[in-house]
Amino acid sequence: MSLSLTAALGWMILANVLGMIPSKDNHWRRAYMLIACGLPLLGWVFWENGFWTGAVVLAAGMSVLRWPVRYLLRWLRRVAVPA
Repeated sequence: MSLSLTAALGWMILANVLGMIPSKDNHWRRAYMLIACGLPLLGWVFWENGFWTGAVVLAAGMSVLRWPVRYLLRWLRRVAVPA
């Protein structure tokens, strides 16, 4: 297993551990931190392992951070379709 996939696995474990710890702000501060370190990591996985492996890691990350993804999609829909 490549170093980037090992780092992505470590990110997944960290994200799950952080999700189990109680939080007063519904985990948003931790989600921002995970996004900030996860995006470069995702780029590294794509670059080192190719598209399909990167797509699998992207889907796994999106399943962990599903609420930020939902809010991003709602915002994109609002911006793309003016009322």
